[in-house]
Amino acid sequence: MLTQRLRWLTFLHWRYPAEVVQSRLPAGLTVETFDGTAWVGLVPLLIEEVRVARLPALPWLSRFPQINLRTYVRGPDGGTGVWFLSLDAARLAAVVGGRLGYGLPYFWSSMSVRRTGAELSYRFRRRWPGPGGAGGGIEVVLGGPRDHAALTPLDQFLTDRHRLYSALAGRLVVAELAHPPWPLRQVRLRQLRQDLVTAAGLAAPDHDPVLHGSDGVPVRVGRWRPVSDQSS
Repeated sequence: MLTQRLRWLTFLHWRYPAEVVQSRLPAGLTVETFDGTAWVGLVPLLIEEVRVARLPALPWLSRFPQINLRTYVRGPDGGTGVWFLSLDAARLAAVVGGRLGYGLPYFWSSMSVRRTGAELSYRFRRRWPGPGGAGGGIEVVLGGPRDHAALTPLDQFLTDRHRLYSALAGRLVVAELAHPPWPLRQVRLRQLRQDLVTAAGLAAPDHDPVLHGSDGVPVRVGRWRPVSDQSS
């Protein structure tokens, strides 16, 4: 249904009590834990080459920054995947389409992504729907590549996801995500200012994030299906 290329990602993850994250989920979804805790991730990135079905990509509409706040869940079908607590994007058309067509909690934001050598800088400020003002800035320095064969179970838990859950027209739905393994890189955090976590109703993180970086991959998003129609 949708193809796109995700580029220049930084994954920032924090531990949260499972019961706290569970309180932010709709009926039918159960928070997925690792080492006894839930995880909440903040993922800024650049999206390019967005195409709906077989339609051509429109240069201005198909390239924009985005930042996702997400957690990991298990559905009543037995599958596991991503649940978005919020998504901020710099294109109003993407925000409206994401809200109406996908049931996703999109916000229109003023955003930028800049890369200079190994340095990545993200800036974001929420515009609509209100109240506006949530945002901040993230600066990281990318290091060398991670050996895929040496990734830890936690690395895989936080990044290797191929399913997306949403609530569309009051019904729990799921879509498959097809992409190659993330080419992960070492990353060092230089600056972090953000209040998107608290805007989603969670307490501000009280510890340093677990970090991953990636130059990106192409992603295909399947059609929504009611969760009850999925096999476990």
